[in-house]
Amino acid sequence: MARLSYMRIKYLFFSWLAVFIGSWVIYVRYNSYTELCRGHECKASICDKYRKGIIDGSACEGLCSKETIYFGKCLSTKPNNQMYLGIWGNLEGVIKCQMEDALHLDFGTELEPRKEIVLFDKPTRGTTVQKFKEMVHNLFNTKLGDQGNLRELVNLILAAADGNKDGHVSLPEAKSAWALLQLNEFLLMVILQDKEHTPKLLGFCGDLYITERVPYTSLYGISLPWIFEIFVPQGLRKRMDQWFTPSWPRKAKIVIGLLEFVEDIFHGPYGNFLMCDTSAKNFGYNDKYDLKVVDMRSIVPEMHLKDTIKDRPCEVDSDCIYGTDCSTVCDQRKCTADVSQPNLAKICLLVKDYLLRGSPSEIREELEKQIYSCIALKAVTKNMEMQHSLILNNLKALLWKKISHTNDS
Repeated sequence: MARLSYMRIKYLFFSWLAVFIGSWVIYVRYNSYTELCRGHECKASICDKYRKGIIDGSACEGLCSKETIYFGKCLSTKPNNQMYLGIWGNLEGVIKCQMEDALHLDFGTELEPRKEIVLFDKPTRGTTVQKFKEMVHNLFNTKLGDQGNLRELVNLILAAADGNKDGHVSLPEAKSAWALLQLNEFLLMVILQDKEHTPKLLGFCGDLYITERVPYTSLYGISLPWIFEIFVPQGLRKRMDQWFTPSWPRKAKIVIGLLEFVEDIFHGPYGNFLMCDTSAKNFGYNDKYDLKVVDMRSIVPEMHLKDTIKDRPCEVDSDCIYGTDCSTVCDQRKCTADVSQPNLAKICLLVKDYLLRGSPSEIREELEKQIYSCIALKAVTKNMEMQHSLILNNLKALLWKKISHTNDS
């Protein structure tokens, strides 16, 4: 009887312990969700400004009046960068909105905080179209440097800002466009609007914007329920990510698209852009295994990054990191301006295991050699641009030659 009583007490203890731990995990998860997922607040703020006539855009009517834009699953990873799956009529998209409570710049995490103090206050009433063009041109000159064709880019922006396509940009539309131009992703979307690897911009309202939805939203890996994510060891998680990938020819096609995207942003028509977060979650693909960039918020103009990080006080090199992947050197207690590693080297490091796993034996040795040569690229070496182009083209040619005769090409 005494042993039976002991077993009951032991059973009750572990039962209550399991209930306590489970309740605590659910509570923490709920708090995290409510902090991260605040789309209703974002919509309310945007629609309030729309109804007051402060802002306007192609998505405002559907969002605030007709309510044909619906917020679906929350994808947010940071409280001040809201991201949701959404539906606009018969279109599936991703809704992105900047929250109002981020008033600082944290170099380690946030790249594009929203500054409510000055948001939607420009251009002011009475500003002419010509004056607005000059404002946009000066902003581009600061962000991108003195590029010779900035006026063409200004015209692209004005065409995008004309949300109702009536041939002219109203003051509320101009206020929305100006707020959006502070965001690297929106600027890059306009610049790369004709490139196949960039999700299309579907519409905007204020600094809320909707982009094309990408069917597969990570370069590799499997999405696990959050309760399993907590308990799966990191090493096992990485191995699992490599197990759940497409066939090798399809992976090769996706990587070719990724290399083409690196070409698009490397010394393009409006300057060089740097990838400051090259994690797999920022790249996806469609049903035809064409690469699509899922999130471009961490891709920044090189000129803007240099101006931001140059002469920043530092003690060690780790103090000179922008985002997660753009690092410079700490020299005499100040950060230097030039990044240490080019985009291509970071991408090759990302796809190394992804591409080598399951690769055909006849090209594996050459493929491995080219990938490691790519990873070894440095941004500040002599003839870097020539080496960059040579390695990129050789890698593309090797992959394309192997899959060009297959259905996956």
